[in-house]
Amino acid sequence: MEDWYFGYQCLNGSNPLMLRETRHLPPNLSVTSDMLRPFLPEGSSLEKELQKGNIYLLDYEVLDGVPANVINEKQTYLSAPLCLLHLNQQGQLLPIAIQLQQKPGPQNPVFLPSDSGYDWLLAKMWVHSADFQCHQLISHYLRTHMMAELCCVATLRQLPDAHPLHQLLLPHVKTSLKINFGARASLLASKGLFDQAVGSGLATLPLLLSRGSARISYRTLCVPEDLSDRGLDKLPQSFYAQDALRIWDTVHRFVTSWVELYYHGDDAVQRDPELHGWLTDINAHGFSNGAFYSRLPAEDVPPPHVCLLSLAVLQLDFAFWVPNCPVAMLRPPPQVKGAVTEDDIMSFLPDVNTTCRVLMALNGLSQPAIDFVRLRPLLIKHLHSLLPQLLLFKIFRNSQLELPYPYLSPERIENSVAI
Repeated sequence: MEDWYFGYQCLNGSNPLMLRETRHLPPNLSVTSDMLRPFLPEGSSLEKELQKGNIYLLDYEVLDGVPANVINEKQTYLSAPLCLLHLNQQGQLLPIAIQLQQKPGPQNPVFLPSDSGYDWLLAKMWVHSADFQCHQLISHYLRTHMMAELCCVATLRQLPDAHPLHQLLLPHVKTSLKINFGARASLLASKGLFDQAVGSGLATLPLLLSRGSARISYRTLCVPEDLSDRGLDKLPQSFYAQDALRIWDTVHRFVTSWVELYYHGDDAVQRDPELHGWLTDINAHGFSNGAFYSRLPAEDVPPPHVCLLSLAVLQLDFAFWVPNCPVAMLRPPPQVKGAVTEDDIMSFLPDVNTTCRVLMALNGLSQPAIDFVRLRPLLIKHLHSLLPQLLLFKIFRNSQLELPYPYLSPERIENSVAI
């Protein structure tokens, strides 16, 4: 209900991968400078705030036209919102405009903070419902589980046990096949969770994964480049970005040291047919446009799960309150303003049995594995002088925060994709 917390979740919630700085408004977002002036600093304008880099965008166009699921014999609904946010002078990221569908028109109004409280609240709930679909199927399943499986299978196929990259990578992908097979046999199977409880059901899965795959490149999987491209790398309020960059830097130092033990120059890389077979395998089954092979120097190979820094464990903290993260919506997006009441808002939310089923699954998925293996002990030993600094920084920073951000503390990071 509080706009500052909506913005906080865009930066530090369970899916901080959607937000990006924008210097140009999407042509299909029907906002004007006059419309947004009341929500900007006095004397400023939308154009000035865009130039300063203070305007951010959530765009869920990947959901446009995607068919919604039928749950408990009830049709559910999806939207593909655009949400504009402003970084104010107090350092808060606040939503200032929400359009619930991609195609502008009289039946697709732009909702504003000055609208009636229930109109604005419902618009934010629609954004979070769309975010849930994108988080679960693209950020989490595709970009984390499937990418790790891609690297795992290529490693087992192409790199013999004695190969240095096999030894480097396998501890970080060894659980991928088991956990992914289990997901496809249960959560993503017929009569499974997504089929019977989530707005984006099984019919949606191939389309969303196809669209999501088309948006992946090697650069989008690398934390520094991804954060820089999205304008989040220097935001003091983005604790995810701060911690992810520190973890990335630590792992990158370890990987570089490991690789330099075996590859003494570009010639050594060029002469390794098994390495080229590994890259070709990944390209053939995951990057048909050659995006992985053409941009991947050997010294930049990080453990895949660190490349992605999945935040599955955050789901419990942010998604357990269903209005904050509706897994499905039982009524279509509003086409006019001023017609929503509190009772109407409740009628959009999923049924109780659906909600309970999803919450039980989220609770289970957020628990540490029985055989939890902490981030590679060899890595920690190798970089013993750096990780204490990282821990001390987080302890000090979190002690100053009303909402601590402990999720990427090294002792909480699993060595492999296991959730």
